Amino acid sequence: MSKTYEEINAKIRSGDVVVVTAEEMVDIVADLGPKEAAAKIDVVTTGTFGPMCSSGAFLNIGHSTPRMKIGKAWLNDVPAYAGLAAVDLYIGATEPTEDDPLNREHPGEFKYGGAHVIEDLVAGKDVRLRADAYGTDCYPRKELDSWLNIRDLNEAYMLNPRNAYQNYNVAVNKFADRDIYTYMGVVKKGLGSANYCSAGQLSPLLNDPYYRTIGIGSRIFLGGAQGFVYWQGTQHEPTGARTEGGVPKGGAGTLGTVADLKQMDPRYVVGVSFLGYGVSLALGLGTAIPVLDEEIAACTGVSDADIVAPIIDYSHNYGLNEGKPFGHVSYADLKSGEIEVEGQKVPTTPLSSYVRAREIAGELKDWVQAGKFQLVEPIQSLPGPDNSPGFKLFNNRPVEEEGGE
Repeated sequence: MSKTYEEINAKIRSGDVVVVTAEEMVDIVADLGPKEAAAKIDVVTTGTFGPMCSSGAFLNIGHSTPRMKIGKAWLNDVPAYAGLAAVDLYIGATEPTEDDPLNREHPGEFKYGGAHVIEDLVAGKDVRLRADAYGTDCYPRKELDSWLNIRDLNEAYMLNPRNAYQNYNVAVNKFADRDIYTYMGVVKKGLGSANYCSAGQLSPLLNDPYYRTIGIGSRIFLGGAQGFVYWQGTQHEPTGARTEGGVPKGGAGTLGTVADLKQMDPRYVVGVSFLGYGVSLALGLGTAIPVLDEEIAACTGVSDADIVAPIIDYSHNYGLNEGKPFGHVSYADLKSGEIEVEGQKVPTTPLSSYVRAREIAGELKDWVQAGKFQLVEPIQSLPGPDNSPGFKLFNNRPVEEEGGE
């Protein structure tokens, strides 16, 4: 049995659609099997909430009087990129304030940065803008010091080069004689902690391992707003080792995402500070997966026990880009609170929030059931030169499906 996007969207419009979260789908597939689950369920919703460093926002602040072609800009003392048109700015999530001491007194606290500016904008707070320019005949103003609010901006939208890693490392610290400060948080010495960052069975791309329903044009939940996938994310690498069920055993896929900042919810857009490392943006993202056939039903029934992540030493191997993982561990074991590494019991620490991931999947489920969120069939390849068959962007099937650590 198979369904089409149009058939499922017709059910959404009529109110007859059957929607469950990926967490609920685990038990449904286990009880009914993929074939019967595919016949019964139309849409499966997913969610994840955690640090997504490769994020930021485009802002068009509108023209001042006199007009100004901004050369340098600061939002709440955080540098914004102004090398665009006259009053277009891009604020990156990981940019610290200009006077931040960084790691001069290690470990630095990184109390405020671009992610916090974005959070403040979404929350409706006023943000101070300072700007300099060299002046031109058409844009004579050279200085500006003012306040702006998201309600007053011509445009404000999030545009993120890399979100929603399909899977990720588990960070440990075996070789350093001290705790280390990383984008995976503080990793304790002597294998004192194992830090991980994924919603596991709720995570979007882990429920669509071969990107059959997620690609260019896919409608998504982003920061509480409806958004889209505009391209594969940077560092998208779908050809690595996978489990027998097709789940990547490492990072693999990523998404380039976009959505209206003015429609977002500060609960799902949160600036965070990593001691000794820097600033990041904790962001909520979810997808609605159409259950087109038995294979997709099986994929959306993946459980934490079926998903494994590599255990990587961040005190030496990761930074020097050498060495091999200490093995792989399931998300069921990670979520139990303790794993075994090199014969040693190690407590686990999540950087992502499973509670908010569950919220996102639930909110997206409500949107679909209420007819507020219809599905878009994605583009997964574009024509090549001279109308050749083209190149795949997301790759429905990786070139290599087997491989060692």
